[in-house]
Amino acid sequence: MKDRKHGLFSDWLDINPKRLTCFALINEAKPIPDRLWGPFNQVLITGIGRENAEKSLLEFFGRKTTGQVFTCGFAGGLNPELKLGEVVFETPDENLRAKLSAAGAKPAMFFCADKIATTVTEKKQLRAETGADVVEMESAAIHGVCRERGIPCATVRVISDTANEDLPLDFNPLSKPDKSLDYGKLFWAIAKSPGKTGGLLRLQKNCRFAAERLAEVLAKITFP
Repeated sequence: MKDRKHGLFSDWLDINPKRLTCFALINEAKPIPDRLWGPFNQVLITGIGRENAEKSLLEFFGRKTTGQVFTCGFAGGLNPELKLGEVVFETPDENLRAKLSAAGAKPAMFFCADKIATTVTEKKQLRAETGADVVEMESAAIHGVCRERGIPCATVRVISDTANEDLPLDFNPLSKPDKSLDYGKLFWAIAKSPGKTGGLLRLQKNCRFAAERLAEVLAKITFP
């Protein structure tokens, strides 16, 4: 059974998994079937942003190790050709690259940002400045920790908002210092702008769809 109260779904503390799959948020991992997870394929919920990702992964490596690490979850599209629900990846490891391609993921260039890109204008600017196809907030830290330990690592993300769409709200000022969402601020923002409700419901629906597509690809990837 998954223990959703803890960072690790399965509390297999005495077993080193063959793969550790990291997600910033529990909602990104929810569609993954229970049958796919166990002592040899464990899940870590890190929290949002580089600092939380690095801290969580270092705590994991303080107890055990693993054969490979995936950093997974939602990402914003910067390349206008990427569609909602497309799964993209980046890895320096040739073996992982072959497995991810075979599972249906597309290679892409990622940019790890310090804040959420919320508007089309911001996304266009990031695209022009970095040349990246996709933006997210954790993978650079996770790759860095793995690189220091010689552990193969891959970023595997799904497009939850495309380059051509604004998010319904700027979530950056609605976050707590640890980058988790402050629901009090969110409810107040909605109360001040009730017309945003429809956009938020669409985003919620899109995120569920994206998480399901990501789960389908992850289910196809074989163990080392």
